[in-house]
Amino acid sequence: MSSSSSSPPPFQSALLAGALAGTTVDLSLFPLDTLKTRLQSSAGFFPSGGFSGIYRGIGSALVGSAPGAAFFFCTYEATKGLLGSSGGGGANGDRGAALLPDAATHMVAASLGEVAACAVRVPTEVVKQRAQAGLHGGSSAAALRAILGRYPTHGLGAVWREMYRGWGITVFREVPFTVIQFPLWEAMKAWRRRRRGDGGGDVSGVESAVFGSVAGAIAAATTTPLDVLKTRVMLSKERVSVGEVFRRMAREEGVRPFFAGVAPRVTWISIGGAIFLGSYQWAINTMRTMA
Repeated sequence: MSSSSSSPPPFQSALLAGALAGTTVDLSLFPLDTLKTRLQSSAGFFPSGGFSGIYRGIGSALVGSAPGAAFFFCTYEATKGLLGSSGGGGANGDRGAALLPDAATHMVAASLGEVAACAVRVPTEVVKQRAQAGLHGGSSAAALRAILGRYPTHGLGAVWREMYRGWGITVFREVPFTVIQFPLWEAMKAWRRRRRGDGGGDVSGVESAVFGSVAGAIAAATTTPLDVLKTRVMLSKERVSVGEVFRRMAREEGVRPFFAGVAPRVTWISIGGAIFLGSYQWAINTMRTMA
């Protein structure tokens, strides 16, 4: 990787720091996530629960937070390390020329990281959003039981499809989001390192939080229509395709609903980006000093 980037952390550090970051951000911002989900629900904000019970579904969110974020960062950092070096060591122990430019490396790494994270995130997101929207009495456990209850009559395949309902649109939303957020975050960190002029030293947790907030806000605003489509697909009582939901919304509701919840989404992800990437960087820096 170019000199503008610090070396990727060890696997164990990425695993622990990612798990910490994921749990911290989900616990901190769950109420805003609930409000955003209800704003995007086709039933409407107040029929979906309004301002009451804003912690509905937090159980399923916590189950997926740590492993989802850990999967992401382990994949992200490993891919950065792989693509950031040709593997040829120089005479002074250099890692060799980068296979891809930094921005392209971060885009590929973030994309693969999101696909890995979605293996955990999508099932917990399905259960969480149904509870947030007031379905099944607003209970994560009841929402999960309803899905698992399909097994005796519909078989394992039906349960699997229901748990991963919205997989395609979630990946379709998350990959563009991370392709915007993480290269911006990495570029701002590289800019800060150059301004500081101290070589390979990494940024502080606070600096990473500021950069993560800015990058997250930009990515959140840009990808809100994809987030709305994902929410509608996951909350639908019948299985529907993304294309069908898109056509129905465009025909019956116009353009405006595609940006429903944009304010809480940008607010939530801007704050979340600060907490998520700030706590991740803090944990990585702490483990480096302890090594």
